[in-house]
Amino acid sequence: GGCARRVEESLGLSGDQILYVGDHLFGDVHASKAMLRWRTALVLRDLESEVEALMGFAESEQALLELMHAKEGLERQIAELRLARHHDGPRDAELEHVRTALAELDDRIAPLAIAAGELSNSTWGLLMRAGVDKSLFARQMERYADVYTSRVSNLHAATPYALFRAFRAVLPHDPV
Repeated sequence: GGCARRVEESLGLSGDQILYVGDHLFGDVHASKAMLRWRTALVLRDLESEVEALMGFAESEQALLELMHAKEGLERQIAELRLARHHDGPRDAELEHVRTALAELDDRIAPLAIAAGELSNSTWGLLMRAGVDKSLFARQMERYADVYTSRVSNLHAATPYALFRAFRAVLPHDPV
């Protein structure tokens, strides 16, 4: 509702020299970035409960990752047995044994995967994740907000000249 040009004149700054802090992704952050070329910070209060939920689920998340790693091994065995069947003849008993082990493992994975999907909100899940990927909201936030935080007060120790950097993104082909 203010006059952006007057703010720039009063501060003697313009464009990316200004950090605009807002709590609405499109009304505040996107508009300021698109029209004024200001740097933008999004205040996202829901982030605190999401981080808390993720921290509370950390042990289960680790167990889920280990089970999924074991599942990948069993799936690889099934693929190899199916391929070997074409060269060496039937391997049905061995294949059935691995499939049974896989089904038992899936029974252990299912409750953890369901719990992971219901973190933070039982209907929608996490705000920033959609399964193993970023949510649409997270992608929009990355596109429009230069930084984000749950509270403006989290920036109290930063000077006006602070430089914020994101962690290196992990790509699907990166070794883990």
